[in-house]
Amino acid sequence: MSNQNNHPVKTASKQELDAFLDQVTRAPATLNTGAEGRLLFALDATASRQRTWDQACHLQSEMFIEAGKTGGLQVQLCYYHGYAQFEHTGWFSNTHALLDRMNQVNCMAGHTQLLRVLNHALLETRRRKIQAVVFIGDCLEEPADKLSRLAGELGLLGTPVFIFQEGNELVAKRTFKELARLSGGAYCGFNSGSARILKALLAAVAVYAAGGPKALENFAKDKPGEVLQLTHQLKGHSRP
Repeated sequence: MSNQNNHPVKTASKQELDAFLDQVTRAPATLNTGAEGRLLFALDATASRQRTWDQACHLQSEMFIEAGKTGGLQVQLCYYHGYAQFEHTGWFSNTHALLDRMNQVNCMAGHTQLLRVLNHALLETRRRKIQAVVFIGDCLEEPADKLSRLAGELGLLGTPVFIFQEGNELVAKRTFKELARLSGGAYCGFNSGSARILKALLAAVAVYAAGGPKALENFAKDKPGEVLQLTHQLKGHSRP
């Protein structure tokens, strides 16, 4: 559900995007054991999110394409909408199956349920390790302290949360940044006109989930133009 008092939307600057990707490289190391990486793809599907949901449907294939070059990817779709409706799918190994499922979802008015998303992520990663959680949303209507506790638990389990916020709702922004930090993940804002940026960032996190920080550094090598600009600075980063 969107906040009616939103501040003017700002497109993420190159500095903010570079900072996001720098945080990605500092996230907990992912070991490539030959198995496919696992990524929980969580979205706010309340009424205000229809445009972004449609955008995500078009962009999700990039995650499979890029991760497939590294070691493959399994994605579980997770979303909330309507009155306390929270849904998750099984694990998909190809873009067509995920797209078919996403096309069955209708965005409906309702309140945010990020607490349920994080609780579900904890359940799944304890069952079998999840390399990354991606969340796309715009606002937040839940207590920050409870969310922070869950994000901290995910961080202890080595499951970072990468949060992409559409718009610039400041209360949500502060909490989203803190949740990303506590989990060992990263935060980045975007707007409805920055589909190319969101595409590049989704691909980057998918590559990280499939192959870890080194794979993410390699991701930059054959990427021209804007994507190269966003990832070039990763080459010099090393992990402790």
